[in-house]
Amino acid sequence: MTAPGSLFTEMLLLLAGAVIAAPIFKRLGLGTVLGYLAVGVIIGPVFQRITDTEEVLHVAEYGVVFLLFVIGLELKPSRLWQMRGDVFGLGPAQVLLSGLVLAALSFETGLANWQGSLIIGFGLALSSTAFALQLLNDAGDINSRYGQRSFSVLLFQDLAIVPLLALITVLAPGTEEQAATPLVDFAVAVAAIAAMIVAGKYLLNPMFQIIARTGAREVMIAAALLVVLGSAAAMQMVGLSMAMGAFLSGVMLAESSYRHELEADIEPFRGLLLALFFVAVGLSLELGVIIDHILFIVPAVIVFMAVKALVVYWLCRLWGSSHNDAIQIAFLLPQGGEFAFVLFTTATAAGLLSSSTASMLIAIVTLSMALTPLGAALAKRFMSGETREELDEDFAGAGAGADVLMIGFSRFGQIAAQILLAGGRDVTVIDDSADRIRQAANFGFRIYFGDGTRRDVLVSSGIERAKIVVVATQKRETTNKIVELIQSDFPNVRLFSRSYDRIHSLWLREKGVEYELRETLESGLLFGAKTLEALGMPEARAGEILEDIRRRDEERLQIQAVEGISAGRDKLFNSPVKPEPLIKPKRVTVEEDDAGGVNTGLSVGKW
Repeated sequence: MTAPGSLFTEMLLLLAGAVIAAPIFKRLGLGTVLGYLAVGVIIGPVFQRITDTEEVLHVAEYGVVFLLFVIGLELKPSRLWQMRGDVFGLGPAQVLLSGLVLAALSFETGLANWQGSLIIGFGLALSSTAFALQLLNDAGDINSRYGQRSFSVLLFQDLAIVPLLALITVLAPGTEEQAATPLVDFAVAVAAIAAMIVAGKYLLNPMFQIIARTGAREVMIAAALLVVLGSAAAMQMVGLSMAMGAFLSGVMLAESSYRHELEADIEPFRGLLLALFFVAVGLSLELGVIIDHILFIVPAVIVFMAVKALVVYWLCRLWGSSHNDAIQIAFLLPQGGEFAFVLFTTATAAGLLSSSTASMLIAIVTLSMALTPLGAALAKRFMSGETREELDEDFAGAGAGADVLMIGFSRFGQIAAQILLAGGRDVTVIDDSADRIRQAANFGFRIYFGDGTRRDVLVSSGIERAKIVVVATQKRETTNKIVELIQSDFPNVRLFSRSYDRIHSLWLREKGVEYELRETLESGLLFGAKTLEALGMPEARAGEILEDIRRRDEERLQIQAVEGISAGRDKLFNSPVKPEPLIKPKRVTVEEDDAGGVNTGLSVGKW
């Protein structure tokens, strides 16, 4: 038996609380993040059912790691380079200006000496990546212009943790040898980033190609987890944040053929652990410290968030953002971040802050996190009536959200894709054959590894933004499974499908597929027409016969569809012998087709 208060019991409490709170808060329009925070406060500080909050928070921090990996997958390196102005311009300006202003306020209030005040100021200048990105995801604004700019600032803040930790070493009382270590740490960090970029470019794709050939989905999931956690651990070893390591590995795989499958594999872990992170923040809220210092903490939270929001708004306007975008960014990033916990704890150990001051600061940061969803909701009150800026499609990911999502890239799909590309249409192609992906790359085609029978893979591939979905898989059973999944979960999608044979065409029509075409139909018609021409018939007459056969075949299909409804679908669709054609040739050659049925004439489908 498991004793009360054990890890198993605690996990049950956390899961039950999240399951209950998330739908309620979502229905009330407050967002799931606030629901998770409320669960943490109730389970922890209020009823004290979980007291070891540090252990829960340590595990839950991997939610931020997985989140940054998924965000990295959405960013092509070329797009990241285009964002360098915001990352290395707006980002440093925000951290420096906010940090100096908040440091001055800390020094004036007597929280610490000037060295400790610097750490306080820069610690509060950092925002919560988890909270901000989750709110952007919930609002569907991660790809908007203000979403991109917010992400750029957050990205630099993650980078800033390294020099800020080095600053603690410089300011803390110590020897000259200790003061020299930041330069060494910085060099090691740069070397580690360079090594990860090289590994991502030359090792990850071949590794996933080998694993994909095995066909074992669990091994692909294990490999995805290994890449994320391994890169996070490598960066942590050299003093960088785990989230930064995961982000870099994601960026390195953003243009990989396996990005959609990886995103689908990681998404469940990201969602669950990120929810656990928000609950853990609620668990760590020290109600006793807040009550004891409420006259200081509450005004401090208001002032610190207001100052930070004003600085962010002013800088965003200076960088060319519209009023509405600057307001949204200012209300999205005023809170303290996860790295503030690390900075304040490290500064306490180094003697720069007292333990009581650190406890108050952690309470201030946690309270500011809890207020962020409400602040983001209030942003609309300060926005003007300007129209919202369009999304930047380049930020939407490598290939997701194209005009056409094609599932399957065998011979049929390859020919169809050439027509679409020649017509100037964007096509995202997914296929579950690692060899086919490699061969297609040799001929200039860009396709992605992915199992089209999985809903999560279809979502990460951009099915919700595609104008038409083409199912061009080879096996009838696979096609049927994909069609049923799409019609069940994405009923508004326009669906075009490759048909295996005549019976399959009738099944697809009965399912309501917008357009279907038998895989050998048009080639067989054209072949017959060319044979007639070779026998001396004029091209125009051969074309007339072709069109007549196509018209009669369509009429026949419609009659058979009605017969299937009146006589019983199962009898028609499962019959091994196809119905007689409307045109009886003088000479009939009966042959068995690939499906075991009998062909007694030409049959060609059309629109």
